[in-house]
Amino acid sequence: MTAPVEITPAELHLLVEKKQPFVLIDCREDDEYAIAKIDGALLVPLSRWEDAFGRLQLDASQPVVVHCHHGMRSLRATQWLRRNGFPEAQSLAGGIDAWSLEIDPSVPRY
Repeated sequence: MTAPVEITPAELHLLVEKKQPFVLIDCREDDEYAIAKIDGALLVPLSRWEDAFGRLQLDASQPVVVHCHHGMRSLRATQWLRRNGFPEAQSLAGGIDAWSLEIDPSVPRY
């Protein structure tokens, strides 16, 4: 059974709380990452996606969650991941903005 394409902030928070193994990828750009970030996220900007992602050498069996600002770029990255050997990859619905609003208000909004 394939995981849904999107994961809610609450579902992601549950993974974090339960210390479930997964990789969190931030596909925003460097300047956005400098403003706000989710602890533990790896920065892989969508503008350099294929080259940067290839250097990570991730295990395809490990769950991957991708986030951006509002969830559109991360959906594109997630679709790419699913086409390239990561069938369970998920996008954070609403992005880091929803994370800040619903889970961690200490993460700056912009």
